[in-house]
Amino acid sequence: MSAASTRGSLIEGFDGIVCDLDGVIYRGHDGIPHAVESLLSALSSGVRVVYATNNASRSPAEVAAHLDSLGLPGPGSRVVTSAQAGASYVAQRCPRGSRVLAVGGPGVSLALQEAGLLPVSARATSAQSPRSGEPPVAVLQGYGAQVDWTDLAETAYAVQAGALWVATNIDSTLPTDKGVAPGNGALVGAVRQAVNVDPVVVGKPHTPLYELSVSVLGTSIEATLAIGDRLDTDIMGATAAGMDSLFVFGGVHGWADVVCAQQAARPRFVATDLRSLHLVYAEPFQDIQDASRWLCGEAQAWVSARGELVVSQTGALNERLRAALAALWHAGDARGRPMDPLGGDGAALSDELEMAVAHHR
Repeated sequence: MSAASTRGSLIEGFDGIVCDLDGVIYRGHDGIPHAVESLLSALSSGVRVVYATNNASRSPAEVAAHLDSLGLPGPGSRVVTSAQAGASYVAQRCPRGSRVLAVGGPGVSLALQEAGLLPVSARATSAQSPRSGEPPVAVLQGYGAQVDWTDLAETAYAVQAGALWVATNIDSTLPTDKGVAPGNGALVGAVRQAVNVDPVVVGKPHTPLYELSVSVLGTSIEATLAIGDRLDTDIMGATAAGMDSLFVFGGVHGWADVVCAQQAARPRFVATDLRSLHLVYAEPFQDIQDASRWLCGEAQAWVSARGELVVSQTGALNERLRAALAALWHAGDARGRPMDPLGGDGAALSDELEMAVAHHR
């Protein structure tokens, strides 16, 4: 990277945004500070925005109503769920009107109906005898707070009988207003213990959800920015789709996770919150005279011979974060192992970031 380290505002050059929901716009029912006003500013400037979520439990209309209550009004069509991506996948491979076992919240059944398929519940399937009725040709498994043993068992039985198994996502955890809870990946994993095949996964980090989102936006991959708080889904999915990504802190993954991220999970852009969309974006670059030293705005960072991070006291928090990440990634790649995220000045930087995020909450 050259010494021309400062670009215009981050949103400049992008026609559209694919924005995650949980951990980026809201946590539980509560909005995350600065998210709504930042996205409203992007919309007012002509940037198109869709909200893409791996959480398939709610319908797009329900999610849209939640966004409206937070101050982001608009139609349900701006919400793209992994249930829709999964239903589209099944519809492309099964005849119209096919019976599909719907596991998860109401959003799963609705997506199947809208795709021209017939959703059936685990209760209905378990009530019929093995010889009565037509068995489901596919299963669409998504998250739902009411998913129970019967849902998981009927999914296993259908898959064992040859049904196409599609999982909306395999997120291991789900952020809630009370803390981090088991996600759909935990439920999918329970079924996997009883069958000998893996499901087709359509949610992030796999590309179908991003591809559907870009189609809804009417933009190109190159002109679309993905925003998320999870490295293993949001960021890896964007990378797989060929899309630039912005990682924001305060969600599932934190400082140590980003430092230790494999290359495919490293975001193109990093910020403490969505206000950075409309600020001049300072990018880190290597010092011409010292390749181990990284500069970003007024900040500097490098990794010592002992493997400890050194960060200048100058520069804004975002500048120091970006310089430090660049230095740690560069050193880790050169040494073939991740650097200690809390070594040297890393612990103090992590604490400062935590305090900033807590203050925003």
